[in-house]
Amino acid sequence: MGMPDAAGAAGSVEEALAHIAEAERRAAEVEGLGPEVAVRPIRRVGVIGAGTMGGGIAMTFLNVGIPVAVVEREQAALDRGLDIIRANYQRSASRGKISPAEVEARMALVSPSLAIEAVAEADLVIEAVFENMELKKAVFRQLDSIARPGAILATNTSYLDVNALAAETGRPGDVLGMHYFSPANVMRLLEVVRGARTAPDVLKTAIDVGCKTGKVPVVSGVCHGFIGNRMLARRQEAAHVLLLEGAMPWEVDRALTDFGFPMGPFQMADLAGLDIGWSRETSRGETLRDRLCEMDRRGQKTGAGFYDYGPDRSRTPSPVVEQLVRAYVAEKGGTVRAHSQDEIRDRLLAPMVEEGRKILAEGIAQRPGDIDVVWVNGYGWPRATGGIMWWAGVREGPDAGHS
Repeated sequence: MGMPDAAGAAGSVEEALAHIAEAERRAAEVEGLGPEVAVRPIRRVGVIGAGTMGGGIAMTFLNVGIPVAVVEREQAALDRGLDIIRANYQRSASRGKISPAEVEARMALVSPSLAIEAVAEADLVIEAVFENMELKKAVFRQLDSIARPGAILATNTSYLDVNALAAETGRPGDVLGMHYFSPANVMRLLEVVRGARTAPDVLKTAIDVGCKTGKVPVVSGVCHGFIGNRMLARRQEAAHVLLLEGAMPWEVDRALTDFGFPMGPFQMADLAGLDIGWSRETSRGETLRDRLCEMDRRGQKTGAGFYDYGPDRSRTPSPVVEQLVRAYVAEKGGTVRAHSQDEIRDRLLAPMVEEGRKILAEGIAQRPGDIDVVWVNGYGWPRATGGIMWWAGVREGPDAGHS
C-alpha cells in the first residue's frame, strides 16, 4: 500500500490545520446527545489511586475548583501522591503561572483518605488503580456498594473491557471509561469510552466534564485498546518485525521523528521504562525487551535501554544493543537487509491506517476526524499533517471505513 509522503494527501498545511481544529471542535458532538439530554452536576469528585495517573487526574479537577477525595491503600503511597501534586503546583508558581495563594487554595480542595468510603458522596468517581482486571473489578464492586445513587463510576483503563467492569455493578448505566493520557494534568486527550449500557446523560456528562477541565474528549466504543492504543499496537508489531530484519532501533525511531513525531517507539519505551509489566521471576528472555531488562537496561531511569543515556539524559545509539539485535535476528532466523527511511516510515504507519479504517467500519470511532484528534493530542502525531486519517486521505462519508 503506497503511503503519502510527510506532507500527506491533504494538500496544504493550512487545510490540515483547519481540519484538525474543526475535528477537535466536533469530537464532543455525539449523535443522540442533543440539547434534550441534560448533564448531571459534578460538584465533588473521587479518585481511586494516588499514583502518577491518579494524581494527574485529581489536578485536572483541582485546577477548576472542584474538590477531590483521593484514596490510596497505604499511607506512604498517599503521602507520595500528594507531595507530587504539591510539587507540580509549586513548579507552576515558581514560573509565575499561578500564585502561591493559588497553590494553597488548590491543595485545600484535596481530601486524602485510606478508606474508599471517602468517595461515598462524590458525583463522579474515577478509578485509576493498576491495570489489572481482577483488581479493577474488586474496586467497582466496592464502589457499587458505597457510591451515592446517580454517581458516575468511571475507569481510567487503557485497554480493559469497560462492559466487564460495568457488569460488576448493579448500575451499568452509570459506568463508562475515562481514559486519560500521562501526565494527565498536561495531556489534552481524554478517550471517553461508551459501554454497551452507558446512559446517554452519563456519556454527555463525561464529555462536558472533559471540556470544562481543558481536555479534548473523543468518544470510543469498547474494544481492546480503544482507538489510540489499538492502533499503537499495530505500530509496535511493525517496529518489532523491522528489528527482525536487522533495522536498528534508532533507524526505526528516526523515520518517525523525521516525519514530525517527538519520539519514536523505542525512545518512547525507554522513557516509559522497559520493565513495565516485566518481572525477573517470570522472564524467559524471549523478547529483546526481556533481554534488556535482564541486563538491567530498563530505560532512561537506569541510564540504558534501547539507547545509552548520559547524566543529562542525552541519548546515543548503543553498541551493546546493536550486538544484541544482531544475535537476536540470527537466533530467530530473521533475514537482514537494508531499509530506506521511507520504507520504515510506511511500514510503521500503513498498519495503523488500516486499523483506523477497521475502527471506523466497526463504529468504534464516529468519524475519521475523531481518530485524528486522538493521535494528535494523545500520541504526538504531527499536527501540521491534520492527523493520521486526514494524512492518509481517509475522509468522512458512508464509506470512510472502507475507502
